[in-house]
Amino acid sequence: MRLTYDPRYNVAYIRLREETTQVETLRISDELNIDLSPDGQVCGIELLNANEQLLQPDQGKLLVSNTQTGAHWERMVATA
Repeated sequence: MRLTYDPRYNVAYIRLREETTQVETLRISDELNIDLSPDGQVCGIELLNANEQLLQPDQGKLLVSNTQTGAHWERMVATA
């Protein structure tokens, strides 16, 4: 999994799997698109107007938690 952010366009992309074939993009809302592979698996999630979505109460941090082990870490991914 990879999270990328392009500050020029204020777009974040969460790539869940590499897809070498054509993907279908589903527009969920004005700020959210989901890319699907031909077999229906989610390849990625695109956040438009990403700063607005990422700078919520977590202050722009990516929080990763393993609910089974309790391990967690955080990284800054957005700035105002």
